[in-house]
Amino acid sequence: MSNLQLWEQVRAVPQTATKNIGGGRLKGMTDINPMWRIKTLTEQFGPCGFGWYYEIVEKRIEQGGNNEQAAFVDIKLYVKIGNEWSKGIEGTGGSSFVAKEKAGLYTNDECFKMALTDAISVACKALGFGADIYWSKDNTKYNDQKKDNYNSQPPQHQNNYNNYQQQQQQNPPRQQNQGMPNGACSDCGADVAEKVKNYSLDKYGKVLCYNCQQNHR
Repeated sequence: MSNLQLWEQVRAVPQTATKNIGGGRLKGMTDINPMWRIKTLTEQFGPCGFGWYYEIVEKRIEQGGNNEQAAFVDIKLYVKIGNEWSKGIEGTGGSSFVAKEKAGLYTNDECFKMALTDAISVACKALGFGADIYWSKDNTKYNDQKKDNYNSQPPQHQNNYNNYQQQQQQNPPRQQNQGMPNGACSDCGADVAEKVKNYSLDKYGKVLCYNCQQNHR
């Protein structure tokens, strides 16, 4: 198997497994049906438990601002190619456990299930699952220029990210975000717990509370 053989087979997502987001902060982005990943894992490696499986490393609840709480799940995904099993491919997913809504605080009893689904999607990214969509989303997340061609112009993608970093340095966070003990969300200004902050910096390059992380996916 060539280095990019699997990537090329799983990079494209059929339209039947995608949905355009029509409103809110994610307007114009694409949502991928999570069952497409399960089906594609099975197509490429075999049934779950025989050709691929995941191990839950940790489940936890983190306290956020405004009495909100978020659930996180850490996993390791294992896939089998030929007779050889991969090392664990790490993925961390999150979902709201207690969220502040107009009617008050809402508790989501499916938060760990949703966080697990998210963690599987993160691990699958390392194998190239849905790469075309994620590449395009990252490419337009930091600039308003026309999308670059995925195959012929990958260097431009890095240039766009560098431009974004320069803009961040030239436009520091608002003063209201400074001085909070655990950091503050760069979007809404809410206080952010240390572990949530570290996860956000690692995944998004800036401090975001859990709700704003959801909006950036």
